[in-house]
Amino acid sequence: MANRRDDNQRKRSHGKRDKPRPHRSVTSVPSGQMPKWVRDEIIRSTPKDRREPAIRHLSKGMESFADERYPAAAAELRKAKKLSPRSSTVRELLGLAAYRSGQWEEGLRELRTFRRITGDLIHMPVEMDCLRALDRSDDVVKTWEKLQEMDISATISHEARVVYASFLLDQGRPRDAWPIIKPNRLIAAPSPGELRRWYVAARVALEAGDKDAARRLVAALDEQEPDFEGIEELRRALV
Repeated sequence: MANRRDDNQRKRSHGKRDKPRPHRSVTSVPSGQMPKWVRDEIIRSTPKDRREPAIRHLSKGMESFADERYPAAAAELRKAKKLSPRSSTVRELLGLAAYRSGQWEEGLRELRTFRRITGDLIHMPVEMDCLRALDRSDDVVKTWEKLQEMDISATISHEARVVYASFLLDQGRPRDAWPIIKPNRLIAAPSPGELRRWYVAARVALEAGDKDAARRLVAALDEQEPDFEGIEELRRALV
């Protein structure tokens, strides 16, 4: 099994509440760009005298985040938060930067605040992964069960299954994880979330002793992304 803390660093996300307010994720913004909708959101949510400094810190945080310099991003975004605590953009990006820096408590707190402001479930699987990293097992289960009661997108379902199946693997329960993570079918053009699901499903199958299923999943991953993170370890285990 891959190192649990390393697993927690993987990028997981996406989904929506039944009828959320429209929200565009700042994580899709290329480095060095500040779209008008981001600036407008700061202007709406921030006192006039704090807007420009908040935008400067947010811009620096966005650049660092896009370059995967997550601790540096979090440092700038904390400054932006002090100036603009009601900005969903700031809270979202700070939560994700903290998560990817291993700051689980802060990541959980900021992403929950983001969800409260926007009504958007996009990062709820990341919240669950923070809980997993914090060894809050009961809360992981409660969050998973809550998600099952909601009308969520296929994307958020893939991400939530990746987290929950990994949680069950942490507990030595691969047979319980298999019905959660097994793909319905191995399609020709999978999304990134589906690829992550295939990878975790291969790990689960291997831990459960089903090497044939694990080989099929690894072969499917090889066709799509032969250098997928962690796949070489699986190949060695299947020799």
